[in-house]
Amino acid sequence: MISFSMTAEQKMIVDAVSRFATREMREAARECDETGEIPQKLIDTAWELGLVASHIPEEYEGFGEEHSALTSVLVAETLAYGDLSIAMHAMTPGLLAFPVLEGGTDEQKAEYLPLFCDVAFEPATAALIEPRYDFDPNELATVATLDGDEYVLNGQKCYVPLAADANRLLVWAAEDGVTQGFIVPKDTPGLEVGEREQNMGIKALATYELALEDCRVPKANKLGGEAGCDFNRIFNYSRVALTALAVGMAKAAYEYAREYAKEREAFGEPIASRQAIAFMLAEMAIEVDATRLMAWEAAWKLDRGEEATKECYLAKSYADDMVLTVTDRAVQVLGGHGYIREHPVELWLRNGRGFATFDGMAMV
Repeated sequence: MISFSMTAEQKMIVDAVSRFATREMREAARECDETGEIPQKLIDTAWELGLVASHIPEEYEGFGEEHSALTSVLVAETLAYGDLSIAMHAMTPGLLAFPVLEGGTDEQKAEYLPLFCDVAFEPATAALIEPRYDFDPNELATVATLDGDEYVLNGQKCYVPLAADANRLLVWAAEDGVTQGFIVPKDTPGLEVGEREQNMGIKALATYELALEDCRVPKANKLGGEAGCDFNRIFNYSRVALTALAVGMAKAAYEYAREYAKEREAFGEPIASRQAIAFMLAEMAIEVDATRLMAWEAAWKLDRGEEATKECYLAKSYADDMVLTVTDRAVQVLGGHGYIREHPVELWLRNGRGFATFDGMAMV
């Protein structure tokens, strides 16, 4: 059965992340959104929490804890409660590390996993999303063609976080119609990183377009080796990650709106006592908790090695709608104040609008 109580270790981890999220991330969120930059000190502090290294076995120089999607979901929610852009930046190295951990060969694990166990933040990323209206992660336009001892990659990608600084990228491409991953070093000829994208939300997270033109990588760089990897299972880890991030940010918006409604008075009483506002807040709370439970169930199934595609897909789809609804209602509760930058709810609404397009941009 699913337990609704955290283990002692999970509670310790979540408490540490919560202190960082509320004391440092939340305080820096507005300035990061305005400037489009995240202080390196914040990223270094997040890295010290062991977001990736704690899930890597000791034989690869990690902390030796078992890779737990459920524990990571708890952490992701807590980080997003602080700020979504900073959370996604801090989690980006996992876009390469976790697929290698779950689907890489022994040689790939030995070569790449120790990189994420150093004291310094290791910039790495993955490229999945393509700039076309009919994008489907299972029917990619980016293709990989075997040519002797090398794969040749051709295609375009967008929404690639930290691409300009990443030392390695995991590029997802179609090989004979099947989505597979290919590890591409940043200096590989034919790989071109475009200008930084100007997004409506997550403005502090640097994302880029990529162009791959006859980009060649050795056969050994195919994730999982000749047999390849189970993309759908790996993609499920991304679905639950994004669900958890949506829950964390929606929770922040709900709680902010709730406290505002308790303090804001109209006609001699707090607006929270008005039925229309009270019902709206109640529905927001229900939606946040419902989505959280869906994320927990999906992550629990992943940890048990069970087929969890349905649960992961439904959780992510529900979260896309939930986070937009909750953040929009938070703006409504604040009325005209919700539309100005004095309050964070407009930022959360802009960030929430993007979840439907964030496929593959976070991983647990």
